[in-house]
Amino acid sequence: MCHALLLFMGNAITGGGGYAGSRKTTVESARSGVPDLKMTSTAATSAVVSELTRDVERLKAAMDEKDRTIEQLGRAVEDIRNMLENAVSNQFLVPSPQSSQHRLDKKKGVSGECSTSSETPKPFPKQSKPIKTKHLIKQALCKNQFLKNLNTNQISEIVDVMYPKDFEAGAYVIRKGDPGCCLYVADEGKFDVIQSGRVVDSIGPGEVFGEMAILYNCPRTASVRAIEDVRVWTLERVAYQQIMKTSAMRRFDERVGFLKSVPLMKDLNEEFLSKIADVLKEEFYPEGHYIIKQDTLGDKFYILSEGRVKVTKTNKGEDEEEEFGVLEQGEFFGEVALLKKDKRTANVVAMHPGAECLTLDREPFVHFIGNLEELKNKKYTEHPRKPSVQSTVEIKTNTFYPELFRVELTDFETVATIGVGGFGRVDLVCLKLDKSRSYAMKKLKKQQIVDMQQQEHVYNEKTILESCTSPFIGKLYKTYKDNRYVYMLMEACLGGEVWTLLRDRKCFDDNAACFVIACVVEALDYLHGIDVVYRDLKPENLLLDRQGFVKLVDFGFAKRLQPRGKKTWTFCGTPEYVAPEVVLNKGHDRAVDFWALGILVYKLLAGIPPFSGNEPMDIYNAILKGIGAVNFPRQMNKMTQGLVKQLCRSDPTERIGYQKGGIQDIRRHEWFKGFDWTGLRNKNIIPPIVPHINNPLDSSNFDIYPEDGDVPPDESSGWDSEF
Repeated sequence: MCHALLLFMGNAITGGGGYAGSRKTTVESARSGVPDLKMTSTAATSAVVSELTRDVERLKAAMDEKDRTIEQLGRAVEDIRNMLENAVSNQFLVPSPQSSQHRLDKKKGVSGECSTSSETPKPFPKQSKPIKTKHLIKQALCKNQFLKNLNTNQISEIVDVMYPKDFEAGAYVIRKGDPGCCLYVADEGKFDVIQSGRVVDSIGPGEVFGEMAILYNCPRTASVRAIEDVRVWTLERVAYQQIMKTSAMRRFDERVGFLKSVPLMKDLNEEFLSKIADVLKEEFYPEGHYIIKQDTLGDKFYILSEGRVKVTKTNKGEDEEEEFGVLEQGEFFGEVALLKKDKRTANVVAMHPGAECLTLDREPFVHFIGNLEELKNKKYTEHPRKPSVQSTVEIKTNTFYPELFRVELTDFETVATIGVGGFGRVDLVCLKLDKSRSYAMKKLKKQQIVDMQQQEHVYNEKTILESCTSPFIGKLYKTYKDNRYVYMLMEACLGGEVWTLLRDRKCFDDNAACFVIACVVEALDYLHGIDVVYRDLKPENLLLDRQGFVKLVDFGFAKRLQPRGKKTWTFCGTPEYVAPEVVLNKGHDRAVDFWALGILVYKLLAGIPPFSGNEPMDIYNAILKGIGAVNFPRQMNKMTQGLVKQLCRSDPTERIGYQKGGIQDIRRHEWFKGFDWTGLRNKNIIPPIVPHINNPLDSSNFDIYPEDGDVPPDESSGWDSEF
């Protein structure tokens, strides 16, 4: 108010600013019937101005005093809130000798509901709506930082299935803490956004809110209340995910179908056709555009997906082009460019109203797939992909440990809790009659697993770990179950988590980081060799054994992808580490593990992840902007930055490790120059960090956790029959 009054005074006195034009009109019109302004007493004007100035100063002083009072009250409220939160926390947390506060910084994985491939997706009915409303919803979605990444067809399909909901004034559209399953677009009326009892924002027509809920089931982080009678348009998570999956699969099947019609590729198997389909780019050419020019070097292959093109040629000594024919949707041209660099023998010109092509550049094709002639002459069978190094990885199923054959759940006693997760905890245990050896017992609450629809993930963890025999992966010895829990008896790695070491050291030096990453590379090579994608790589899931070698644990998000080339669609991972294709629900495969590996390299050396934010959606939006928008710390040299950038390419097909050279390309990267990979695999090198472990029951390298007082209810649906 004070600012506005001063602005008005300044304009009134000087005639400047935004009011100058209106003042001139007023003065000119007034001059005809009022004495000239020059006759006004200067002294009287000065007195008025002085009085107004004093009034303004008094008002400013009063406002400043009120601002200080509000600020003091705000601090007092914040102090009280913090005291209450600490009081509540202290009832449930036992302080760790290392720092209980840091435990809050551990990153938790998130996952959408599991769905089986046998399920037939139900069609979602289209909801009729006026053109004006469709436009409002479409504009809202396209303005949203996250949803603007969807293509036009996906947006249109989403708009079609959204349905209306009406709320009366004062009603809550969203309540903080409730599980979310819908996104909303405001149509009519206004809304308040409420956090901690305070209005922190407002929402009006044409705005999106609640978008996190379409990715996975998570509690709402704020409440949204109608100020007046309102209407919203609703998108359910299951509808969004079905649209994203079916549209991507439809597009993929169409591309593979096009490729099968190309003679050069007809002998390639499904895996390679799938890879090529992933490399194809969409390009539009307006009418009259020369897609191919005669006598220029060719390096690109084209499949006509929409429109028509004409083929012309200029004969030697002539100026006029001779037309040889017209190509239509589904036809292709320029395929020789995939075999060799050669001059084009004709022109290809887009016809009315333009042509859309799927294109394939020779260079990325060769990097990602290989030489086409070699592929054609090589025989490909459907046996599993073997790991690139065979000395320490042997593919088995259901490894048997005879010493534990007759051991029952009641034969164990708990020593300490060494980890806590979303569905349970991990205890260090030993046999009551033999304390010379310890194990890690992972116990998961069955009812919570069912409530969150995570049965498939838990079952995947069991079956995958049973088949793993890599020295860089924690062993699963046996499983148990009772009415409330399923149990996994695992290898105890008493050196603690890499996360704990990173917390205490702030960051790793190149030598330690290189060793950790090398161990992870060995684990990923093994998993990818048996067609398993891990999907939750982070320091929290890396443990040190007695010697200091790193092992990958917690396979709750791991999945076997068969047949090869297949993708999976469930949102899985930890927000800071998920790849763009997971965020956008495009379907993903083992390429996501290479993205996460790049994030891990950055995290180990910088102490923080490259993508962060106050809310998960902030993190996802940062991820979609790409690694190019990230600032690297000074301790990361150009060579290290190069590795991170190669691993974190937004296009999965461009990531190092995922291309023709496979994971061996990562081992050959200059960041690993001089590293003894053979010594690592044979475990005859000394790790840079050797943990101090007193005895088989020593849990001192782990944080201290409180006992779990929550006793879950019985669960007897039978999903755990094979445990």
